[in-house]
Amino acid sequence: MLKDFFGKKRKYASMPSEQAKTDVPPGLMQKCEGCHKIFYRKEMKKNLNVCPNCGFHHQLTAWERIGTLFDEGTVEEWDQHLTSTNPLNFPEYEEKLEKDRKKTGLNEGVVTGKGSIDGQATAFAIMDASFRMGSMGSAIGEKIARAIENARKQSLPFIIFTASGGARMQEGVLSLMQMSKTSVAIQRFSDSGGLMISIMTHPTTGGVSASFASLGDYNFAEPGALIGFAGRRIIEQTIREKLPDDFQTAEFLLKHGQLDQVVPRHEMKSLLKTLLAIHEKSGVKS
Repeated sequence: MLKDFFGKKRKYASMPSEQAKTDVPPGLMQKCEGCHKIFYRKEMKKNLNVCPNCGFHHQLTAWERIGTLFDEGTVEEWDQHLTSTNPLNFPEYEEKLEKDRKKTGLNEGVVTGKGSIDGQATAFAIMDASFRMGSMGSAIGEKIARAIENARKQSLPFIIFTASGGARMQEGVLSLMQMSKTSVAIQRFSDSGGLMISIMTHPTTGGVSASFASLGDYNFAEPGALIGFAGRRIIEQTIREKLPDDFQTAEFLLKHGQLDQVVPRHEMKSLLKTLLAIHEKSGVKS
């Protein structure tokens, strides 16, 4: 107890004990990367991992995204068994792959298959940045190419969500070869009259942005997504100019004609449902 200026005793709240500080269970709260406010993790997930305050779009895992889009009980996964090897004997590469498999429950950084959106069947490939930062290795390229080919054979439209740091350096030129492999598969699919919808999420960079991510009949992106090939610093050093603050964002690309639309996550399912319905009714082979 201390006395104030009038001689009265004043109570002061005691500092919380160390035990009280640790009463909050780990993982209960989540800090927004945009506005830095803190929310209950359940509240954020209920809002599709979009910040209720500033609208920042946090990353979704592949299966979380599947859950937001496809009708329950309609998803059939393809080529789950495909995994990367270590063709160049890169040090510790296999250990890192195994660590990510245990962490994510995935064999690779993309989930492919088919499912229905409001009753309309479609093939899909959804990349997961939590597995090796979504980097593109031989297995990812093979899974996406097979998914596109299956879509062609089954006359299904194809939807892809990209999230990637680019080609996987541990596989060298074999990783870069996936750019041409997937691009050829898309060309064959397009020649057969197939519909491809590409949605770029944060981040979509490097060889992924330079190949299949940009080859859709419709190219969309989520708000604020980083999309580009080389990094900002490398480009600035090369051209010796300062780049705009919003350079390589989805909004910048839309303004310069490289995207058809920037689509908030809450509106994505409705847009896809509409596009699939339009193409089905138009009689376009898909």
